Amino acid sequence: MATGGRGAVVAMAAGSTLSSASVTLFLLLVLPRVSQAQTFFFSFRQPETCGHNQYFDISALSCVACGSNQRQDARGTSCVCLPGFQMISNNGGPDITCKKCPEHMKGVTEDGWNCISCPGGLTAEGKCHCPTGHILVERNVNGTLLSQATCELCDESENSFTVANALGNRCVRCEPAFINTSKSCACSEPNILTGGLCLSSTGNFPLRMISTARYGELGISFTSEWFAKYLQSAAAACWVYGNLTSCQALGNMCVMNMNYYDSSTFDACGLFQFIFENTAALGTVHSVSFWRQNLPWLFYGDQLGLAPQILSTTPLPTNFSFKGENQQSTKLKFIAASYDVRGNFLKWQTLEGGILQLCPDTETRLNAAYSFGTTYQQSCEIPVPKILTDFPTPTFYDVYLEYTDENQHQYIWAVPVLNLNLQHKKMFVNKDSSSGKWLLTRRIFLVDTLSGRENDLGSQPRLIRVATQISLSIHLVPNTKNGNIYPPLITIAYHDIDIKDPSSQSVKVSFSVTYEMDQGEAHVQTDIALGVLGGLAVLSSLLKTAGWKRRIGSPMIDLQTVAKFLVYYAGDLANVFFIITVGTGLYWLIFFKAQKSVSVLLPVPAQEKRFVTYVGCGFALKALQFLHKLISQITIDIFFIDWERPKGKVLKAVEGEGGVRSATVPVSIWRTYFVANEWNEIQTVRKINPLFQVLTVLFLLEIVFFAVFYERFIEDKIRQFVDLCCMSNISVFLLSHRCFGYYIHGRSVHGHADTNMEEMNMNLKREAENLCSQRGLVPNTDGQTFQIAISSQMRQHYDRIHETLTRKNGPARLLSSSGSTFEQSVKAYHTMNKFLGSFIDHVHKEMDYFIKDKLLLERILGMEFMEPMEKSIFYNDEGYSFSSVLYYGNEATLLIYDLMFFCVVDLACQNFILAAFLTYLQQEIFRFIRNAVGQKNLASKTLVDQRFLI
Repeated sequence: MATGGRGAVVAMAAGSTLSSASVTLFLLLVLPRVSQAQTFFFSFRQPETCGHNQYFDISALSCVACGSNQRQDARGTSCVCLPGFQMISNNGGPDITCKKCPEHMKGVTEDGWNCISCPGGLTAEGKCHCPTGHILVERNVNGTLLSQATCELCDESENSFTVANALGNRCVRCEPAFINTSKSCACSEPNILTGGLCLSSTGNFPLRMISTARYGELGISFTSEWFAKYLQSAAAACWVYGNLTSCQALGNMCVMNMNYYDSSTFDACGLFQFIFENTAALGTVHSVSFWRQNLPWLFYGDQLGLAPQILSTTPLPTNFSFKGENQQSTKLKFIAASYDVRGNFLKWQTLEGGILQLCPDTETRLNAAYSFGTTYQQSCEIPVPKILTDFPTPTFYDVYLEYTDENQHQYIWAVPVLNLNLQHKKMFVNKDSSSGKWLLTRRIFLVDTLSGRENDLGSQPRLIRVATQISLSIHLVPNTKNGNIYPPLITIAYHDIDIKDPSSQSVKVSFSVTYEMDQGEAHVQTDIALGVLGGLAVLSSLLKTAGWKRRIGSPMIDLQTVAKFLVYYAGDLANVFFIITVGTGLYWLIFFKAQKSVSVLLPVPAQEKRFVTYVGCGFALKALQFLHKLISQITIDIFFIDWERPKGKVLKAVEGEGGVRSATVPVSIWRTYFVANEWNEIQTVRKINPLFQVLTVLFLLEIVFFAVFYERFIEDKIRQFVDLCCMSNISVFLLSHRCFGYYIHGRSVHGHADTNMEEMNMNLKREAENLCSQRGLVPNTDGQTFQIAISSQMRQHYDRIHETLTRKNGPARLLSSSGSTFEQSVKAYHTMNKFLGSFIDHVHKEMDYFIKDKLLLERILGMEFMEPMEKSIFYNDEGYSFSSVLYYGNEATLLIYDLMFFCVVDLACQNFILAAFLTYLQQEIFRFIRNAVGQKNLASKTLVDQRFLI
């Protein structure tokens, strides 16, 4: 069995007497072998590239010639007989045999197997041709082939009412519209033939129809090919026969025109409204006055003030919650009745799975939009070619919210639509901020690429319309305790796109879900609290002012008194704002998080303005109070009284008198100094440790902790590096740009750094006692770090020396032996060292420099206004900005990058542990690469052996 299928068959056929050597030899001769020179590529062919007498072999994936008297079939993957040839055999695919028909029987039957004499002419395929209204008969009823085919005329009289079908092989009954209108299968004048229907000219149906597609956003209107072909017939079938599918198709055309209605014209919505108004006798559907029998429900009427009643009068008879085992109470179960453009009902479908969300995403995140209480936002940009491919025809949706009542009966509630593109009396009324002017509708679609086709339905559309913004808003019923909501509202905005270059065009779309509650009652309660507490603050301020007047001993009320009252009132009013904002915040936090049945929703950004205003006012007033306190404390008068008395007298020699007399024992001053020092220390002591408060509020954020605490009290690596340079008697000259860089002045104030421990300690002691000069570049200053802008002359001189220092990296043919190359590099290093040292010491007058401070605007903009023309410029730099060439000085960039990397991984994987691990991993990888490249670069520029760079 291990030899494979072919080897096993050979062994069984040979029998047991066949030796193993013979079997092996036989296998080598019989089994196919692969030549070492054999290739495995071939030319690529498309089926449409095959010739007229070739077919595409789906096995060999190439074009193969058809047999004699044959040609390619319609699909291009097999062959058929030429006209005038009958099939003799057909084994499927291209394996057929053809034979020429005799002269007296030139026609070929419809199935192609027989030759037959035709009563008239032949078609291009060699089949018999019959006149219009006739059908071709080739066989008897029992299947016997006739010697000559016949063309039978269908009986269009009142007895039969039949005509030939589209294939011309059988008679079928005429359309009822023809029979009812003309009592025949012909639609003769004065009757009207449209869309395959025959309409009576004597009826009361409007005949002046407008097949116009309106694109109000672009201000364009033109005749739509879809409307021109099907508008009149759909409206007629709906009006005359009550055809349900035609009524739905008419409604779809009205929606494609953005529900635009003008009573003076009979366009899609005008025809729909005409039928709606003239079919009142048919009654309504489900007792909804806007929903007529046989018609779709498109409008909520055109009465002003109707929208607020629909949206905020009757709540849904069910409740929702954030928690619970019942999914019905935690999910918004939206369903939609979907229709195709021809009015056919497709199916009921839930909105989960991204039915209304054009942006692709995972199913979990798409469905998260319908979890109750979840504010949802999704947006993306979609190329126009993808829209044209994915939406050849529009699909229409009537959206409902499914719910269960207390008796566990299932119901659906119609969800109203606010179409921002709807025009009423040539005004976009739904864009008005007042809901009293809105006109609500029902049916929506996502993409319309059909109505914008101007001349041919198979051509590229001139315009397309895309739902770029879909927002689902849910309003909580005021004072509800059980999570009752008003009917949700779908707000939709369409964007009209003029198709010019589809490959370069795209459209931005978004989908969102928001939850709102009426904050009016909360605002009233806040205003009451503010009024009551504000009144108490006035009384408190008056009392404080009166007490202050008493303490300063001034009974008069002057301007200073008014100012003092205002300052006191500012502090008390700040406390009022603080109490209100903290109380409001705690209310939102506790009641929103702890509730099961929904009664509180967080405010939307527009509703937070008052809260933010209170916070800002409270801070400003509290800052004023703090300044007042600070000024009051630093302007106090203080004196320390020493109650200590002398403990006796002592004998004391009197100078100049040559005698001794008694004197009082002096009182020591150290006690006063000690108390004064303690007073000085307790002036800023607080009950709450400020450091603990800040770290708690900031939640131990690494960067703040590092910059504010760690660098100041533990270690500052940048400052330590500058100190190390000074202790080592080494300066750093660094150019990050051609004529800009940084300089760290590390010249030792002791003249040398190579010394023993005893002398070094002595030097440090002398420096600590200010017995030597300061470390700064300029005498009697401490400035050691500078930003430098060097002149072009200095840069050219620097480059000439630096070129010999790095010449060892050039082509081998330009280099001498390795020994001489190293000597040249060493010589160049000393030359550079001497040159830069002399440059710092102002030796080269033609390449001198001067020192100055940067202007404030220069520091803010991060640029220099003065160009170093004749002299270089050294800018004092107390901020150690040379760290910008290190990771250390780019912490903000690195931090933001790491955060963004973490967010991207978390969004893709929905796993923050994996995101944290990958973020750490990429940090280590890039740090390793940065160190490796940095070490190599540093070694090549400074002649330092890379082995010593750790």
